[in-house]
Amino acid sequence: MDIPAASPGIRRTRASVSGRVVAGSDGAPQARRLVNTLVELERLLDESSDPDNPPAERLVELLTNAQTIAVVGLSRNLEKPARRVPSYLAAKGFDVIPVNPHADRLLGRRSYATLSEVEEPVDLVLIFRPSEEAGPFVREAVRRKEEPSIWLQTGVRSEEEVLDARIRGRIVVQDLCIFRVHRVLMA
Repeated sequence: MDIPAASPGIRRTRASVSGRVVAGSDGAPQARRLVNTLVELERLLDESSDPDNPPAERLVELLTNAQTIAVVGLSRNLEKPARRVPSYLAAKGFDVIPVNPHADRLLGRRSYATLSEVEEPVDLVLIFRPSEEAGPFVREAVRRKEEPSIWLQTGVRSEEEVLDARIRGRIVVQDLCIFRVHRVLMA
């Protein structure tokens, strides 16, 4: 699927996907479901504070193609979103790699102190750190040779580093909940 990148400064709206003609192998119900999914994703994107996040179609592609997710800041606390969301992703079949310097093992896997210590290729780097701490992790993700996409959870932004990553051709999502996006895709 050929999907254009988000244009800087262009704000998406529901109308940007609701008028698309979508052909499905079984006709109208599948097309209607896809359009509804895209409309709901656009609604979530509109809630984000970053108008330059990738469009709904790119989010679908990103989460459909991702298999291995390195989670920076995966929490030891079972009650925190930084634990619940990665646990959900692991339960949905993603290979979740914990990155937390204060834990030896999380979710049954070795936890790495830094993203650069993760030896296996990752498709997506998910960052659960406060905005003021996120920049170095974005830069570290950009340095990875496999060029993973980068996702900063709701409320997390890193303007300078995200702009640099996008200029370098990386897909970067910020201030958007991956759990909510994935739930829309699974509906």
